[in-house]
Amino acid sequence: MSGVAYEIVDVFTDRPFAGNPLAVVYGATELATDQMHTLAREFNLAETVFVLPPTDPAATYRARIFTPEAELPFAGHPSVGAAVTSMRRGLFPPGEVVQECGAGLLPITVREPGAATLTGGVPRLGDPLDPAPLLALAGLTAGDSAEGAPRLAGCGLDWVFLPVRREALAGVRIDQPAAERAGVTDLCVFSWSPSDAEAHSRVFVPGGAVPEDPATGSAALGLGIWLVAAGLLPPDGVSSYRVHQGIEMKRPSLLDCTVTASAGAATLATVAGHVCPIAKGEIIVPPFIG
Repeated sequence: MSGVAYEIVDVFTDRPFAGNPLAVVYGATELATDQMHTLAREFNLAETVFVLPPTDPAATYRARIFTPEAELPFAGHPSVGAAVTSMRRGLFPPGEVVQECGAGLLPITVREPGAATLTGGVPRLGDPLDPAPLLALAGLTAGDSAEGAPRLAGCGLDWVFLPVRREALAGVRIDQPAAERAGVTDLCVFSWSPSDAEAHSRVFVPGGAVPEDPATGSAALGLGIWLVAAGLLPPDGVSSYRVHQGIEMKRPSLLDCTVTASAGAATLATVAGHVCPIAKGEIIVPPFIG
């Protein structure tokens, strides 16, 4: 095998050179894990996804997702990007598909114009956290905080959520040593507008090769879990909300979300967005290292 096909797409945007760039790789069935990881480091994007045949008969395809540092069980923009790109390549028609990944079998609705809605995994919610060290590692003060206690939440991939005033977002500067001392590797700093059910968000991976993410589907899903727990979205029924991200990076992104709740606890969350094709080609297969 001399090379494998890839496409570069921008996810959670309907125009090029915005949203979150993603490498989607095809024909990599014979590649070992270390070869996939080497390719992910070569692309050096927040994530690279490999679309593979499923191992579960209930799945449409299998996705393996890598950052430059590690393989992830799940991530939002690779899941949406892989589904739409695969539909465009003719692997399956628009409609309901099931993605197999480390977080299990996840339903995705793919639409003809080039968008998809992803249903997250089982919601998780941590205990409230002390805001002081989180504000400090973000370069903020107590006066920048907003309603709601910081806490961990997620639907397949967990993030620590730190609510702040809208005016504070532009001033966030992550202190890497402070993040290491606090044990924080995945942080979503956001502001919430209850009048229009919209969040403005910045998502950080302190110490990562890509330290800030312009669009993060897994964090948008987890935010819904946090909002219900904080009493900022209704305790029962389905609520819609939007997340604006990447503005400070000059890669504006839009993530349309829903969260379903019962008796004050989130039970399900979805995130939807567009996928814009950017480039395609073939990349050589790295040597096996093992």
